[in-house]
Amino acid sequence: MIAPDHRSPVWPKPEPGALAGIRICDFTGQLAGAGATKILAALGAEVIRIEDPVRQGRWDILRGTQPFVGEHRGIEAGGSYNNHNAGKLGITLNLRDDRAKELLADLVAVSDAVTENFAAGVLDRLGFGYEALRAIKPDIVYVSNNGFGAHGPYASFRSWGPIAQAVSGLTFQSGLPDLPPAGWGYSFMDHTGAYYMAIAIGMALYHRRRTGEGQWVDLACIEAAGTLHGAATLDFTVNDRPARRDRMPNSNRSQSPAMAPHGIWACNGENEWVAIAVRNDEDWQRFAQAVDEPWVHDERWSRLAGRLAYEDELERLVGTWAANRDKHDATQLLLAAGVPAAPVLRPSERIDGDSRTSDWGLWVTVPHRDVGDTRVEGLPVRLSETDWAIGRGAPCLGEDNRYVFGEVLGRSNDEIAALAADGVI
Repeated sequence: MIAPDHRSPVWPKPEPGALAGIRICDFTGQLAGAGATKILAALGAEVIRIEDPVRQGRWDILRGTQPFVGEHRGIEAGGSYNNHNAGKLGITLNLRDDRAKELLADLVAVSDAVTENFAAGVLDRLGFGYEALRAIKPDIVYVSNNGFGAHGPYASFRSWGPIAQAVSGLTFQSGLPDLPPAGWGYSFMDHTGAYYMAIAIGMALYHRRRTGEGQWVDLACIEAAGTLHGAATLDFTVNDRPARRDRMPNSNRSQSPAMAPHGIWACNGENEWVAIAVRNDEDWQRFAQAVDEPWVHDERWSRLAGRLAYEDELERLVGTWAANRDKHDATQLLLAAGVPAAPVLRPSERIDGDSRTSDWGLWVTVPHRDVGDTRVEGLPVRLSETDWAIGRGAPCLGEDNRYVFGEVLGRSNDEIAALAADGVI
């Protein structure tokens, strides 16, 4: 454990970034879309986030919802919003006004991609569907990302994280034996959708560079979530075995491939746990040598078949061994023997107490106009020549109007002031 270090990491920040010169006209919000464009911004793209000046904070409800940044409150203080939008620029456009639509058309004309994660058809109704965007800029890359996609039988469905999670099948197969589906408690398919969206934008831009052609990228988070099923999908399609059956699912055991013991066990202290994975018979011999208690010499445990046949009893014995041990001490003992093990860390331990995280520089401190210095997630990758960088916090509402409408689109200061006075921006 090390003392908390809230400083930005001392990593080189090569300029320009890998995506320097790419401009994204960005309507995304929440996580599934905003998480994707944050990745692009960190890699050097100029991401211009568009919001409504009238319905402040309504396009992205994370703007003003908890958890908040420190003691701050209001639409600039949402912790998740500030995390998912760091490094972007922010403008406002009241698209109920034709003058705002003219500004948006001008911005599309100088952009490489338009990204959104509205419900299907929203941008069409605003007059900026794919065909309209192509009329403005024929090689535009248009990316729509929502729960159910823009096409198919579910296209008209509206979604939120738990809804897409349920339809994707993730909710049904979560939990422990003989208990009802528990859900995952968080929108993990949004993270997966964001990653796929970022990759898809990169591939579409690469295709355009080779061919001069733009395209429409249609992404559905329920399908992205389907990629998380893995072994359960294979088991059903090949073996005709459903995920929920006798003693299944058991989220604390490994059935694919089969391992035992495999799971987490309570250690000394309140809510302290250790994770252990005995992958094969060789691991078991190492585990038995490290634990060195009479019960490990029972011949039933020497082969995987025996450990699986009596897995309940084996787990109870491992639990007795772990109960009076510190999770870090138990981890080090098993690691020294060559057995995969790790302490179960709380988020606070992972962020502030884990030297690997600090050394990697995953958390960076960025300046924010209203809430001050704020820590946000970086990217869990490092590029030796074109590394990522996040140099500013999430944009306040309309913070970059003057730069985008003035320097990028060529409007005068007087015109910008008039547009603001009329509620257009």
